[in-house]
Amino acid sequence: MQPTRKSKNVPVRLRRLPLAVAICLAASTGAFAQDASGTQDPATPADAAAQAPATPPAPAAPPPEARSATLETITVTAQKRAENVQKVPISMQVLSTEKLEQLDIKDFDDYVKYLPSVSYQSFGPGFSYVYMRGVASGGDGNHSGSLPSVGMYLDEEPITTIQGALDIHIYDIARVESLSGPQGTLYGASSEAGTIRIITNKPDPGVFAAGYGVEANAIDGGGTGWVTEAFVNAPLSDNAAIRLVGWDKKDAGYIDNVSRPRTFPSSGITVDNTDRLEDDYNSAYTTGARAALKIDINDSWSVMPTLMGQHQVANGSFAFDESIGDLQLSHRFPDTSDDLWTQAGLTVLGKIGNFDVTYAFSHLSRDVDTESDYADYSYWYDVLYGYGAYICDNFDPVSFGCAPGGSLIDPTQYINGKDQYTKRSHELRIASPSDQRLRFVAGLFWQQQNHDIQQQYKINGLSPQQSVAGWPDTLWLTKQVRRDHDEAIFGELSYDFTDKLTGTIGGRHFRTENSLEGFFGFGDWGWVSSYGQAICPAGAPTFHGAPCETFDKTTSETGTLGRANLTYEFTDGRMVYATWSEGFRPGGINRRGTLPPYQADYLTNYELGFKTAWFDHRLVLNGAVFDEKWRDFQFSILGANGLTEIKNAAQAEIRGAEMDFNWAATYNLRVNGGIAWYDPKLTENYCGFTDLEGNPITDCPPGTINPTTGDPVDGPEAPEGSRLPVTAKLKGNLGARYTFDLAGGEAYLAGVAVYEGERPSDLRVVENGIIGNLDSYWLLDLSAGFGKDNWAIDLFLNNATDERAQEYRFAQCAEAACGQEKYLYTAQPRTLGIRFSQKF
Repeated sequence: MQPTRKSKNVPVRLRRLPLAVAICLAASTGAFAQDASGTQDPATPADAAAQAPATPPAPAAPPPEARSATLETITVTAQKRAENVQKVPISMQVLSTEKLEQLDIKDFDDYVKYLPSVSYQSFGPGFSYVYMRGVASGGDGNHSGSLPSVGMYLDEEPITTIQGALDIHIYDIARVESLSGPQGTLYGASSEAGTIRIITNKPDPGVFAAGYGVEANAIDGGGTGWVTEAFVNAPLSDNAAIRLVGWDKKDAGYIDNVSRPRTFPSSGITVDNTDRLEDDYNSAYTTGARAALKIDINDSWSVMPTLMGQHQVANGSFAFDESIGDLQLSHRFPDTSDDLWTQAGLTVLGKIGNFDVTYAFSHLSRDVDTESDYADYSYWYDVLYGYGAYICDNFDPVSFGCAPGGSLIDPTQYINGKDQYTKRSHELRIASPSDQRLRFVAGLFWQQQNHDIQQQYKINGLSPQQSVAGWPDTLWLTKQVRRDHDEAIFGELSYDFTDKLTGTIGGRHFRTENSLEGFFGFGDWGWVSSYGQAICPAGAPTFHGAPCETFDKTTSETGTLGRANLTYEFTDGRMVYATWSEGFRPGGINRRGTLPPYQADYLTNYELGFKTAWFDHRLVLNGAVFDEKWRDFQFSILGANGLTEIKNAAQAEIRGAEMDFNWAATYNLRVNGGIAWYDPKLTENYCGFTDLEGNPITDCPPGTINPTTGDPVDGPEAPEGSRLPVTAKLKGNLGARYTFDLAGGEAYLAGVAVYEGERPSDLRVVENGIIGNLDSYWLLDLSAGFGKDNWAIDLFLNNATDERAQEYRFAQCAEAACGQEKYLYTAQPRTLGIRFSQKF
């Protein structure tokens, strides 16, 4: 009988006085309320200067008879200049400051569910792999994996790393922009399928403003958490201001680590995890701050340095083992991550004549220390292959077994990882006046990311003969350095043929380089191996402490991307557009250095869209239909020894449609929603192997010889017409918010429903049959609140129906071995919270 969960009522533990509250208390003097939706954005100086001040005094509420039901105008910088979102011929969703606050959005998992074009896989906070428009092969995201296919930006600064997007706390944010489809000309590599931009509120010399928020929440059947956050905007002079933001957050746990003994068949050794039992053990603590200084040198030039840092410590696994029970698993070793990152940026805005000049620099430093239980690999490889019969405390390489006096030991593995990233980028661009009939944006871009990789697969008490030299108890070591470099020249040119018809062409010429060097493999067990310590040449120097350098490979590519667009505006606020655009993702070197490099993949998009406003701007209705061709897409799998292998798969096509609307039904009632329909499928067979040059083979009837292994195959692993994984055919959301006057203030009731359909978990037929599809789900979030003067109180009930919304299914190792134990990452269970906030 499976253990049952018990409800708990754990008190909130406000264990620290957060930096956020200290900032807000220091700043709590008389000032004006802030309207963050008007915040300036460092796009181009001419456009930014025309915007209203970031923090104007709050106007007096008009009498009911004078109130009108209209929607706010949202300004975005998706095309590297400030524009009304309804004038931008891109299928995009925008979550404004107001919407982010209304939906109580705090992190990546919160905002991504309201973006119909976005899907993702996650292993927990800070380890999410983002996809857009169905451009997903599944399995991407390893420390030596493919670069992401979706670019993530913080203001002007790229924050995409190989192991996932930074999990930035969402507070004092102007908006989140989600740009669907290839953005290759303006954003380059890793914006193959789309781009997500997080735009912060900027310092404003014109007014003092401050605010704070305090939240407590509790998970049904789980633990309790909190959020404290604050900001202050302080003018330093007539032409300078500083903006400080701080936050401290605890995400409560809801997964239990329960008892389960295991007996290894090859040795008869029985182990258990009684010293690791814990309820609600998947908690996470996040502390961070952001500082931005803006100096207006004169009427034409300004400079803004920024510094942001965050420390996130997560405990436990955020996925549960379906074979154990609901929200339960049984792990013997710790599952933790310690993620510390800092992002420094510098933006310079100026004018040369009538031309706007922007320079953006960024430097990201990220250190991630992880511990991972790897017991499933150990157990199932022992069941299937007798792996445990060779794991000794004293090993004899001659007999390939335990030496006299030695004995078999518990063969359970666990992983210690240390990943260190540095990422630098420079972008310099110039833009002509936006009110000219002929206008352009052009620029130069340079970026380099270094990744120092260390992964130890350890067994306690392992014999020195089986351990990697210099690394006690380490059965397997990966010690490598990866470098990703790209540079480009880009530009777009627009021309108004008439006052209604505009044409745009754009291009980007790029050069990329990927290198990987270092050591991977076992220690020297006294047997011939194609990798690991056994192939180290005699007298070879060590590599960063590893026995030697077993490979050093580099691959580089150059190419050109294009974009063309025609936009026709029938009337002000109603337009249609047609777009052809391209995106790409660079190739690279496989972590298993004996494999050939994988090549770049390309996405070509054909799109028709419309943006319209109706009934005096009370209804905004936007939509697009598209057809995308994905060529030679990169596909990652877990190969032998659990190593990720990346190969170019084949060709795919994604057809789809997207639509979103915002409706001011009355002054009091707002309704909004979005829906996306996708049909992503293979247009050629995926055979699972390439030729010796790395080109995908698509014709592989049973008996075809795999040229890499020399073995015959049973046919394609995924035949033509197979659905691509991760993305549902249908995803959408529908929300409503009703406000009304109450006791001299304003109250509201709101609800949002989110739907996502069934999705394959893997492209390959056999593996998907083992792991299973991701089930469809509905999520319902409810909230209510009251605000008066400068304060507000909000109540919310997220996932009100306690739905197990399936976001990711996986096994700890190759599905054929570990597939009997499947892990499921789901949305957080039903959560009740209360929040109090003030703005001064």
